[in-house]
Amino acid sequence: MAAITTAFSAELETFHHDDDDLLTAGLGLDGLRVMAPPAFADAARPTLSELRRRAIWSNWRGIADLVPGGGYGDLYGSTADVPGREFSAFARIDGARQPHRLLVQVPDDFDTGKRCVVVTASSGSRGIYGAIAVAGAWGLPKGCAVAYTDKGAGTDYFDLDAGKGIAADGTVATAGEAALAFAPDAPAGEATARGVAVKHAHSQDNPEADWGLHVRQAAEFALHALDKARPGEAPFTFDNTRIIAVGISNGGGAVLRAAELEGDWLDAVVAGEPNIDAEGGRSLYDYTTEAALLMPCALLDQTLAPLPAAAGSAASLGRCSRLRMAGLVEGDDAAAWVVDAHRRLNASGWSDEALKAGALSSGFDLWRAIAVTYASAYGRYGVGQHPCGFGFAVLNEPFSPRASSDAERATWWADGSGIPPGAGVGIVEMPTAVPDPTFGGLQCLRALWTGEGDAAHRVRAGVAEVRAAPPRAGLPVVVVHGTDDGLVPMAFSSQPYVAMAKAAGRDVRFWQVRNAQHFDAFLGLPDYAARYLPLLPYVYEALDRVEAHLDNGAPLPADAVIETTPRGGSR
Repeated sequence: MAAITTAFSAELETFHHDDDDLLTAGLGLDGLRVMAPPAFADAARPTLSELRRRAIWSNWRGIADLVPGGGYGDLYGSTADVPGREFSAFARIDGARQPHRLLVQVPDDFDTGKRCVVVTASSGSRGIYGAIAVAGAWGLPKGCAVAYTDKGAGTDYFDLDAGKGIAADGTVATAGEAALAFAPDAPAGEATARGVAVKHAHSQDNPEADWGLHVRQAAEFALHALDKARPGEAPFTFDNTRIIAVGISNGGGAVLRAAELEGDWLDAVVAGEPNIDAEGGRSLYDYTTEAALLMPCALLDQTLAPLPAAAGSAASLGRCSRLRMAGLVEGDDAAAWVVDAHRRLNASGWSDEALKAGALSSGFDLWRAIAVTYASAYGRYGVGQHPCGFGFAVLNEPFSPRASSDAERATWWADGSGIPPGAGVGIVEMPTAVPDPTFGGLQCLRALWTGEGDAAHRVRAGVAEVRAAPPRAGLPVVVVHGTDDGLVPMAFSSQPYVAMAKAAGRDVRFWQVRNAQHFDAFLGLPDYAARYLPLLPYVYEALDRVEAHLDNGAPLPADAVIETTPRGGSR
């Protein structure tokens, strides 16, 4: 195996014991269940431990179903008190404009006999703790080190008006006075350099193209950290240390991209609900922009009932009208437009199960949020260059941009999801006419996929850079996906990926879980709790089965469609 060549910078080492452990920062399961985030004693100047605790709380809450009675911590999963050390650093992909974050957690009871590392990547565009409920919850109680990467996205926002960003320790710092995780090429004071720069959107690196390399660098940093933490057992190398990769959503796509890389550095991969673009599937940008336009109207079709209240609003009727005016649906009245929007989504591959589960994504305006950020990322656009005129800023009540305060900036690293709106940062655009003020912007975003021109070609070229290849021959890979996933539909992602990999002769195992959708955290909503089950237990089970295979040669799990009963009974 080739020697480690990655250079790390801004390295930090911290110790976490007693009421500040690795897995929950001392909150435990009860503390993670509290609805309000852990408070800062001084809102504008939180301490490092306060920032870390809040970031861990936020990322647990965004990923896991922690509702009492839901089973987490009782039937599956762990929030064990795990003391240990954290090692963090910045690293770069060759040619990248911006660094990305790496973090390694080494438990005090690291199993020196097993010498295991669980490497992971954040789901969505989350910050460095964005997979703690996935990889940390499984690996740390087993005595494994856990290595994380934010894969070039994350919550390191930059205030363009104040010239301030996020330092290595999560605190706010002025550009030039500290090493920042993200400092865009847009000097404060320029006319277009106002508001908030978001790393995933404005790094100009198209980080998704390098997801596999980000995961590999996290594994390299784990070996580096273990040499420091356990010098008596050093050196730690890929030849003498087991590396298992796991991730969900974008993190699942990242570990599958890592599986492509040459060399025997990686021992197994488990990918949950992966956002992966494979031959025969559809790109995230394609189906997201389609859903952003058509789904609000299609969800009014009574054949899709029952749906959450967010799906049936007056705004949805306004969307139907705008679609008809633009020639995107057909029919003589609103009822016909609804049916036609539904028909068009079905014809392009959306199942009714995916549409029902996608209702909250539509109601929360998540499709537009994803499309705005990814259009900029795929096109490698900088601040003020978005081809559809979008930007980000802290907003007044009437949605006009304003400068952020010290207290607002202090929450970004801990509270953000990496894609606005959220953590006080919203989307800025020039609204079009009522009753659907976002329609013009959505048409522009969709045209970057379906249309012509320099901007469309630039965005599609970025999408082409993220196409997946088969995993390395002989590498154990298990893919787990919910059949009702409404954000990353299985038909667009896992199914074509598994088919492509098997056609190439790779031994990829595929679990399809009935009555599971994309967001375990949504199971706190009564409607979703009645209709769905969490996916995380099946991801943990797949990890257990892979571990048994590596430990004693137990057979890998067979392909399966896993029948389940939703919490509310039969559907």
